[in-house]
Amino acid sequence: MSRRPDVTLTQLRYFVQAATHGGMTHAANELRVAQSAVSAAVAQLERQVGTQLFIRQRARGLVLTAAGEELLSDARAVLAHVDEVLDSARGRGEDLRGTIRVACFVTLAPFVVPELLADLAEHHPGIEVEILETEAESLGTALRTGAVELALSYDLGLGPEIERQVVAEVEPYVILPPEHRLAGRRRVHLEQLAQEPMVLLDLPHSRDYFQRILSSAGVTPTVRYRSASYETVRGLVARGHGYSILNQRPVADVTYGGGTVVPCAIADELPPLSTVIARLSTVRPTARARAVATRARAVLQRATR
Repeated sequence: MSRRPDVTLTQLRYFVQAATHGGMTHAANELRVAQSAVSAAVAQLERQVGTQLFIRQRARGLVLTAAGEELLSDARAVLAHVDEVLDSARGRGEDLRGTIRVACFVTLAPFVVPELLADLAEHHPGIEVEILETEAESLGTALRTGAVELALSYDLGLGPEIERQVVAEVEPYVILPPEHRLAGRRRVHLEQLAQEPMVLLDLPHSRDYFQRILSSAGVTPTVRYRSASYETVRGLVARGHGYSILNQRPVADVTYGGGTVVPCAIADELPPLSTVIARLSTVRPTARARAVATRARAVLQRATR
């Protein structure tokens, strides 16, 4: 029987940091060790596993090979599990500590992240949270590669290998300029806007979701402007450039630029959009991840009322 490579936890930690930061220098700074220590650990790890984990490129720094990508996901899971075991052995089962990386869908983040961080500081002060704000496709990739343990998102484009816990259902609604002919209505049918220009929230998967909504009402939108920014969309509508459809509603209808939008419920029967807590189904959640998911559920429910 062949002898297994004698890989150490230090080698795995240094490898993960080098992959996360894309370079030995940044990893060394994060770890507060000499760059030579990181380089030596990664080189030794490559020799022990018998394959190249990084491609060294002068312009781009370190780029993971296919083997490196696979090892990175597993190494993160191993290190998270080791940290959990050690905390339990020290009697810290309830006193959770350490860092957890959480992704949040970019338009949902302003409604969720500040309150979640405040909530965790109160209930789990030993947990340090790193937030990645991104759109659906990158969010799913971050879960699959192990870059994050959890994601807070709409149920858009996550992929079949992602386990979802539905937290709330959010109804789409229309926003109109204050002077719009329908601005005084409580509810509008989308066909009433069929001939008018639209401002589209143009994010991957989000754009398809909004276009499906319009198509189900028999409307082919005339898109005048597109923006990947939630607040830019609101600002354009406030200045009379068209209507838009959104899901999350701010407390105030005033935009950053001082304009105002008028929200209206949609009279058409449309499916709501689920907000979910997502994780990779093949990885056992750590105690930190379970604790953060519990707090995030309460925060998401409040944010989507």
